[in-house]
Amino acid sequence: MKIGFIGAGRAGCSLGKYFSTKAGQADISVTGYNSIIEEEARWAAAFTKSQVWKQPEDVIAASDAIILSTPDGAIKNVWDNLDKKNLTGKMICHLSGSLSSDVFSGIDIYGAYGLSIHPMFAFSNKESVYEQLNHVGFTLEGHPYAVSRWEQLFRQLGNECVTIDKTNKPKYHAAASILSNHVIAVLENGYQMLCECGFAEDEARKFSAALVRDNVEHVIENGSVRALTGPIERGDCDTVRKHFKVLDYEQTSLYKVCGKKLLEIAKEKHPDQDYSEMQNLLCE
Repeated sequence: MKIGFIGAGRAGCSLGKYFSTKAGQADISVTGYNSIIEEEARWAAAFTKSQVWKQPEDVIAASDAIILSTPDGAIKNVWDNLDKKNLTGKMICHLSGSLSSDVFSGIDIYGAYGLSIHPMFAFSNKESVYEQLNHVGFTLEGHPYAVSRWEQLFRQLGNECVTIDKTNKPKYHAAASILSNHVIAVLENGYQMLCECGFAEDEARKFSAALVRDNVEHVIENGSVRALTGPIERGDCDTVRKHFKVLDYEQTSLYKVCGKKLLEIAKEKHPDQDYSEMQNLLCE
């Protein structure tokens, strides 16, 4: 499979480098990059030892699969403005977690195959994160032919992939946002509370690192039910009341929202335990 990119941001550069380093493991090659910012295309091409293409249509001509690695808001505009006369048999892909392949409106007319490919991963830079992609899972959604080709490719590369229905893309992306971004909000809330207790900011992060890492690894390894500990699981209402007495309104609100979910998990872990008092406390 010959893969070309329209757009040279962090995700496109990282995937291109990943694919180019795996060329001996699967029958793939990176043809190159086109970008409205030519300097970015040149950097990406040098990084992946591929070509710079002056026009998007040049990428199409050179490639079997064309990945529109642009911001989500630009995908439809790039598609709408492509010269579509030479799309027959091509796979047109994007990397959005929230958009489906339907963004490529009318693609069947041109004999091409639409696909959304989403890596469950946050691309923090262009230079080095490709080294972490060996362990990243990808979701696929779109035309069955394109899904089948990419499933085969990711199996050869050693990546897990899951096919999802286009109607589930918004909820899937919301889940990814919670698991990535919203977790940061919860952690930051805890760090700020430690700072209110006298910790320095960096000290708060480092001091709690083992607690955070071990908990996340326990959940990943064994599931949320087995990993759950703490006063809500124990039904320790006196301790939770003490927490509420020292937390401000925003901290209490977040505690209660998360606590209600923890209570659901606790009930699953201990179905014979009476959590009615804790339920009332969290709903006050």
